[in-house]
Amino acid sequence: MPVKIRLQRHGKKGKPYYWIVAADTRAKRDGKYLEKLGSYNPNVNPPLIELNIDSSVKWLQNGAQPTHTARNILSYKGVMLKHHLLGGVSKGALTSEEAEVKLTAWMEEKETKIDSKISSLVKEEASKKSKELEAEKLVNKARVDAQVSAVQEAVAAEEAVAAEEAVAAEEAVATEEAPATEEAPAAGEAPATEEAVATKEAPAAEEAPATEEAVATKEAPAAEEAPATEK
Repeated sequence: MPVKIRLQRHGKKGKPYYWIVAADTRAKRDGKYLEKLGSYNPNVNPPLIELNIDSSVKWLQNGAQPTHTARNILSYKGVMLKHHLLGGVSKGALTSEEAEVKLTAWMEEKETKIDSKISSLVKEEASKKSKELEAEKLVNKARVDAQVSAVQEAVAAEEAVAAEEAVAAEEAVATEEAPATEEAPAAGEAPATEEAVATKEAPAAEEAPATEEAVATKEAPAAEEAPATEK
């Protein structure tokens, strides 16, 4: 019976996770399987893989063929390397101890790389959060500054309106008092009025002699004409 090592889909829509199974090639993708070998969760970074290495190697030795994605997962966990080393042991190319040492060294190196990647991802995440926090602080500060500026502008506008109203009130009061202030000089104009009266009366006084002269002038011919009558 041909067997494949493949992924069987589970999980919610948009957030899938997979079982790694050994199944008959004639079975449906998500149907019955012969053995569950592990799981694969791609929703985290780095992806979380749990795998039974010995069972996976056993199925490979029995002729099971992994799919492309399943092969990458098996290679990532060292299953393909162990299968290759055990093939060398069966052929006498190396001993079991040598194969175990090589596998252990490879696994340690792989774990170091994984830990380094996780550490770098943690630092990147911390840096990202720090930048987001700083950006949020700047946004909040800008919002507060805008609110303070708006309040100051409102207060300044109110003060300007109050000042304009005060000036208008003062002008109104000054306008009401202005006629009384202008009438005051009328008392001081009394001398000017007396002078005007004197000026008006002066021609009458000057005209008096002129009148007497005119009378004398008119009477003079009458006096001269009197002797002519006697002759």
